[in-house]
Amino acid sequence: MDSLMLDGNAVAGLLQEVFAVEMTAAIGTCAGCGASEPVGAVHVYRGAGIVLRCPHCDNLLAKVVKDGTRVWLSFPGLQTLAVAA
Repeated sequence: MDSLMLDGNAVAGLLQEVFAVEMTAAIGTCAGCGASEPVGAVHVYRGAGIVLRCPHCDNLLAKVVKDGTRVWLSFPGLQTLAVAA
């Protein structure tokens, strides 16, 4: 095993810090067109889950599915997501 590699538990504190912030103010950069907008400005579609799309090019930015005990997050169309520390 590489001495610099750890398992995912090593980032538990960091992830808790990051996702315990106001996410609508986070700035997402679209991997499709490069536009940067606050999450609060993206287009949201509700159905079996929630889909977030770029307001400029309609690129799929993120998907969220919740079943009561778990939440699945996918960010296929985000180049970056900047949150306040």
